[in-house]
Amino acid sequence: MIAAARALLALALLAVFYALVAAMVLLWGAFLAAALWTAAEPGVQTPPMSVVTACAAFAPIVFGMVWAVIRTARPAVSREDAVTVTRRGAPELWRTVEELALAVGTRPPARIRLTAEVNASVTEDAPLLGLAPGRRVLYLGMPLPACLSPAELRAVLAHELGHFSRRHSRFGAVAHRGAAGLDAARQAIQEASAANHLVRLYAGWPLLLLGLYTRVFRWLTRPVRRRQELEADREAARVAGPGAMADALRSTAALEAAWQEFLADFLVPMRRATGRIPDDPFRAFAHMVEAPEVREPLAALRARAVERPADPDDAHPALATRLERLARLPAPEPGAEPLFPDALSPDPLAPDPLPLQPRYAVALGRVMLSGPDAGKRVPWRDWLTELAEYRATRILTPLAEAVRGVEEAEGAGRQKAGPEAVPIGEPEAERFPEPEAGPAAQPDALTIQRVLRLLDGGHRMPLARALNSRLPHGERTPHPEQTERDDPLSCLADALSVLIGAHLVARGTAYWAMNWTGPSILVPPDGIAPETIRTWADTAVRLPGQTQRLGLHLAALGVDERAPLPCPASGTAGGPMPGEKARRISIAPEVTGPARRRIMAVGALALTVLVGMTGVMFALWAHRDEPSYPRIPVIRWNDRYQPGGGPGTGPAPYPTYQRPTFPDRQTIPTYQPPLPPPIHIEPVIPRSAP
Repeated sequence: MIAAARALLALALLAVFYALVAAMVLLWGAFLAAALWTAAEPGVQTPPMSVVTACAAFAPIVFGMVWAVIRTARPAVSREDAVTVTRRGAPELWRTVEELALAVGTRPPARIRLTAEVNASVTEDAPLLGLAPGRRVLYLGMPLPACLSPAELRAVLAHELGHFSRRHSRFGAVAHRGAAGLDAARQAIQEASAANHLVRLYAGWPLLLLGLYTRVFRWLTRPVRRRQELEADREAARVAGPGAMADALRSTAALEAAWQEFLADFLVPMRRATGRIPDDPFRAFAHMVEAPEVREPLAALRARAVERPADPDDAHPALATRLERLARLPAPEPGAEPLFPDALSPDPLAPDPLPLQPRYAVALGRVMLSGPDAGKRVPWRDWLTELAEYRATRILTPLAEAVRGVEEAEGAGRQKAGPEAVPIGEPEAERFPEPEAGPAAQPDALTIQRVLRLLDGGHRMPLARALNSRLPHGERTPHPEQTERDDPLSCLADALSVLIGAHLVARGTAYWAMNWTGPSILVPPDGIAPETIRTWADTAVRLPGQTQRLGLHLAALGVDERAPLPCPASGTAGGPMPGEKARRISIAPEVTGPARRRIMAVGALALTVLVGMTGVMFALWAHRDEPSYPRIPVIRWNDRYQPGGGPGTGPAPYPTYQRPTFPDRQTIPTYQPPLPPPIHIEPVIPRSAP
């Protein structure tokens, strides 16, 4: 009941997510329309460029979320990193899958595809978010049929088909597509923000909200999906047996860790150093798994896999929980016959439990290791031989650097020609004559003679310290019981024995045997034990005066002390010549073709929206209407207008001017000073006589 409620709530949450994406698209379109409308309004002084910038920044975000929804809502497309297996190419595999599908009570898948991962899965490309039936596809990792026993492989196939019989593909498709859609949306926003600085300014809040939404969705769907895994385990145990299913779970977990180590420790370093890759990497991996020295590490991986807790983001329960549930199931009765006796009868130690044509592995290897820098493909057996040589002789480059450094520091090597150049000692000068000039004589090439010269000159400890300082941390102590402080000469003895072995291999009298857990093993010529050459080198390094005896042994084997190693052909496992300058390899992550196209698409989308909307907005803003202000009517004088009007006065043909009238204002009285009294001057002026 709780599981059903969680499933319904997850479906509702997924529907809400799709609705939020639609609302975001509408809101983004509304902002664009509002910006255009505002730019076309009369009286706008400047167009709203801030809104246009925000819309251009959100365009890749909105587009990425819409594309994620469309990609997850429709039926899943075929994976590009998989190879389809036909019935003619693998009839026994198809027959086994159909028989197991009949046993678990479901219809078989329509297609079987091989992948380059240690995993198996089933999908149903159903429409309507997986609610309707569709085409079924079984994905099978190529390392599984190459390394699992027949019983374990059938248990894995029965587990995957058990998802179909319990109708897990219905809710599983919805949960998977919902989680994939949320992850795809987050990835699209992260890639867009990483590709464009403008998008990065506005991508914080969408990423935060989407991350919280993803956590809630996974919290709702995780218990349901883990319960479905336990139900599929029970179906597989009913068909193949609880023991086979438990062994399959342990082996798959160990193989997954071993496959990652194979890629990281062998395949990738070999490709970077030599440019060589195997045409069938899965058979090379199977050779590693079947090696006797790998059995103990694989057992340790199986034990650690049981102790590992479940990943919070993984739909599978912890391995300990699954094994505990399988142990509770009843074991098959002793006299009970298997459902398919022919299918379970092959020998578990058979190399090909379900034979597949080699062309499938080769085709999948081409898909797995593709690109211009993938490297040159060679037969996988030849690649193993070159890998053994590369792992053995990679110590020679540090040895050449150490020899050169000690010679320069101590003055024990060959000096430049001049009046001050004198031999180090007369006996040593007689024993180590200068090599004759010729194509084989290289001034800076590593030779056995240069190493023995330093040993006879008493520079064994400086040479050992210089070599140990140049070795990687994992290669300083080839013998676990010894440490660099207790025995600093051990690595020097190993390097000298490798140098001698490289000369023997170059002569064709010896070869390197692959050792997956340590340095490669030298197989010397007939009549010599494998540890004899190592004993000779150790004696010459530790005991003074023993280099002459080593020279006699080498002369008996036909090895010239003065001859440098033959320059390896281009692309061989020898890599750069010891003493030569190695290629510089950058550790910066390379931008792949798809990533470069995504970066260009994000930048082009943001730039298109920004430039296009800016152009349209400026065009609307430039052609906007001028604002209209209310005008005061002009009243003109009309001669026909008579003040006061009259019966014969006609209407004026146009507005007439009227004199403005002002209100009467109160007159302010003015102050007048009194006038002086009048002066009569008549009595003063004499009057004329008549």
